[in-house]
Formats: sequence, structure tokens, C-alpha cells
Amino acid sequence: MCQQALRSLAMKSKTARSPAPARSPRPRSASGGLRWRRWLLITLAVLVLGPILQVTLLRFFNPRFTPLMALRWVEGRFSNEYEGGIDQRWLTRRQLPDEFLRAVWVSEDARFFQHQGFDWVEVAAAMARARKTGQPVRGSSTITQQCARSTFLWTGRSYVRKGLEAYYTWWMERLLDKQRILEVYANVVEMGDGIYGVEAAARRHFRVGAAQLTRSQAAMLAALLPYPRGWDPNEPSPRLRWRHRRVLRELAKVGNQPRELRGG
Repeated sequence: MCQQALRSLAMKSKTARSPAPARSPRPRSASGGLRWRRWLLITLAVLVLGPILQVTLLRFFNPRFTPLMALRWVEGRFSNEYEGGIDQRWLTRRQLPDEFLRAVWVSEDARFFQHQGFDWVEVAAAMARARKTGQPVRGSSTITQQCARSTFLWTGRSYVRKGLEAYYTWWMERLLDKQRILEVYANVVEMGDGIYGVEAAARRHFRVGAAQLTRSQAAMLAALLPYPRGWDPNEPSPRLRWRHRRVLRELAKVGNQPRELRGG
């Protein structure tokens, strides 16, 4: 009996000392993966459908405030170089001066009425220039691309901005007519420090309304578009003078063309 009792106690002691069996890991909850996929789908939907909705609204509403205006305003609060104000005065399609629209057409995008948002002829030429000079590709943006950038995006050379610009451009060409694109562009494009659109530019630079601009003044405003905050139309640099003369020569060639400026 004593031996049996001792063996029983030894077995219990050994059992007590032996480690407990390892627990099997709990199955990983699927809620985290579902939540991640849900947010991914929402993000993709916003990126895909957001621009379509914005461009659709642009058919009916005039943008009085843009992301670029907001960025410039913030920049002006922290910069001693720029004021960063916002001066924009909307003109309807009928109120926009033909001389300015024509000057923009000949200087920025002479094939505007022929392409569908992207001028592949100019892209090829810009790439050839880049290979020859070793500089980045520049100067191939169409009016539609510039309008997309001025209305919905920001300036800069990031691939993200360029990709979004191309997507907006594609939809603008399909949901808006050319005259509406020109109207929006002429009213929101940056034309100086805190100056947006031709009416504000005419009043700030030349002290006249856009309707009173001379051909030379309209050509000067179109000429400064590549560098609006760095060039002064009243004290033009040699580069700006060269561009101004070039725009005037092109205007002399086209006369009253193109008829499509007014939708004719």
C-alpha cells in the first residue's frame, strides 16, 4: 500500500512539473483585411469618379476658387516675395475678347481645335528637343491640359500631378466643348501674383477692362503665360519681348481665324 501510494504521488508530481500543452494560435480575424480592402475601394472610387463629377459640374458652374489659388494664398502668408492675393473677375464666353483668345490659341496651342486634349505632334517635337539638348521635355501642354491644371490641380513636375492632369484632360475633352474649355481657361489661368483670368490681368497690368485691350496688350498677356509671376508686362524682359513679337507675328498671319473661337 505504501509503495503504491508513493508511486501515485510521484506520478502527480511529474504531471505537475510537465509544461502545459501549447495552445493552438487563434485564427486571424478577417475584419482587418476587409476594412483595408474597403478603404482601398473607396479611395479608388474617389480617384476614378471624383474627376468625372468635377468635370461634369464644370459644365454648369464657374469655378471662382481653385486649389492653385488656395496654395498661392497660403504661400503668400509665409513669403516675402509674393503677396498671394486672389483677384479674379469672371467673364462669360461672349464677354471674352477675341484678340486675347486668338493670342492664346496661336501662342499656346495652335492645334487646339484639331486634337482631343493631347497634341501628339507637339509631344514628339518636344521629345526630340529634349534628346538634342539633354533637358526635360517641356512645352507640349495643350490648352486643355493647362486648363485642367489651373482648375483642379497644382503646379509642379511630379508624376502624380501629370497623371491626374492627363485623366482630367481626357474627361474634359469628352464632357465639355472647346469653347467652354477656353472660357474656363481664360478666367482661371494664373497671370501674375494673385491675378487670375484675363479681366483681372487687364485691369491690374494695363488699367483697362479686357474688352478695351489692344492687340499688342492681348498678345503681351498671352506671351507671359509660361512665367506669369516672374515676368512683368510693363517692364518686359528680353525673353518676354521676344515672345510678344512672336505672338504678334502669328496673329497677323491668322487674321480673324479660327471661326471655332465662338463656336461657329
